[in-house]
Amino acid sequence: MTLNAIGGRRYPDGPKINLLLAVVGQLLPRIFPFDPLAFGLSIARQFGDVAYYHVGPIHVYQLNHPDLARQILVEEPEKFQKARFIKRAFRPFAGNGLLTSDGMLWKQQRRLIQPAFHHGHVAAYGDVMVAHTRRLIDVVQDGQVREIGADMMKLTLGIVVKALFGADFAREADEVGDLMMAVLDAANQRINSAVQIPAWVPTRRHIRERRALGRLDAMLQDLIRTRRASGEHTGDLLSMLLMAVDEDSGARMSDRQLRDEMMTLFLAGHETTANALTWTLYLVSQHPAVEARLLDELQRVLAGRDPTAGDLPNLPYSEMVVREAIRLYPPAPGFAREPIEDTHIGGYHVPKGSLVTVITYALHRDPRFFDDPDTFNPDRFAPGWEERIRRYAYLPFGGGPRVCIGNGFAMMEARLILATLLQRCQLLLEPEQEIVPVQLVTVRPKNGIRMRMERRQPMLMSPMRIPEPKKNL
Repeated sequence: MTLNAIGGRRYPDGPKINLLLAVVGQLLPRIFPFDPLAFGLSIARQFGDVAYYHVGPIHVYQLNHPDLARQILVEEPEKFQKARFIKRAFRPFAGNGLLTSDGMLWKQQRRLIQPAFHHGHVAAYGDVMVAHTRRLIDVVQDGQVREIGADMMKLTLGIVVKALFGADFAREADEVGDLMMAVLDAANQRINSAVQIPAWVPTRRHIRERRALGRLDAMLQDLIRTRRASGEHTGDLLSMLLMAVDEDSGARMSDRQLRDEMMTLFLAGHETTANALTWTLYLVSQHPAVEARLLDELQRVLAGRDPTAGDLPNLPYSEMVVREAIRLYPPAPGFAREPIEDTHIGGYHVPKGSLVTVITYALHRDPRFFDDPDTFNPDRFAPGWEERIRRYAYLPFGGGPRVCIGNGFAMMEARLILATLLQRCQLLLEPEQEIVPVQLVTVRPKNGIRMRMERRQPMLMSPMRIPEPKKNL
């Protein structure tokens, strides 16, 4: 690896970024589009385990090896904090929730929330997930073409609200989906902007975000007030958080803390799973052998009945399919940290305040750790995969102390929805679509994915009309 020398310091090799072009691209995105997924992937493939570049005063070290990811996530997490640009991007709606907090506040909030995600509590949500999926199936007409991403967003939103907050926002689902899109669009702009536009500047994006946050805040605050007044314990997350007391400090959550955590889970509890399911359904539709094997497993275990959380140990192929889909299209495309003191990573001196990134999207497609990495192959995740795949090469939920608190909930939800939906419907990709992944905080299809949903005959579990497989993106 060659090294760059800048100001007497030696840096790993990496791309040269023109700040002027970066700013122009930010101001004129349609003329100079920027694709952060392709950018991170190209850096990983060109510059080795550690790559370096800077955009103005921001010094970025992109880590492209599992051992280096392990160092910052597991071995030395206390030396790093959440990147400031991530906090800045998400704080307008997530406040000081788990997504943005650090230090003692993060530890206290994590302790208070963790019990709600223990296996026993998560399993109790299984019936809610299946019931909401059946509700979606019931309203779809045979042969109807649907934008499957929008359907998955609405479905997972209803599930997370019902299971975690004990409320039913069915009538507000479309509105909440639009509100979340406005919030995500603004957050994504802050993440990928070389120069930040102050929040007080009345741009169209800022105005949409403020309006969306005002409406979402009103919904959540009304929910919190109603529940506090009733004193009812319904077994959902909100009830548990209202009653939770930190063992170390004796503190309870304030209304503001509740609001921040609920807003965080609003996003994390449906946005990521919806995108994971959208990509899974797309990939299954393009791989007839995978669909046939999945349907055979569902027939043998369920024979047409609805799945339950207790069935999941007997449905291993469903887990393999979902895990492989989120390898190719991880809902969270990467993560970033900042060292709180000077440190060394991969043999290089990394100063305090630098930006250290791991692009999960690129790591999951590295041929050193995954054979034929651009191919959809669920057999990679056959039982025993943890021993075969390099540790920390696969990070769809992050790792270390800050591993996603809802990973068990998300995997159960994706598998139960997949099993319920595919038993009753065959999803066929509509022709003449360009399926392109884009980063809008999460990884989603740029223009959505239109699929025709055809009813299966009861107990007829073999696929009847499946398009020829296409090369993955």
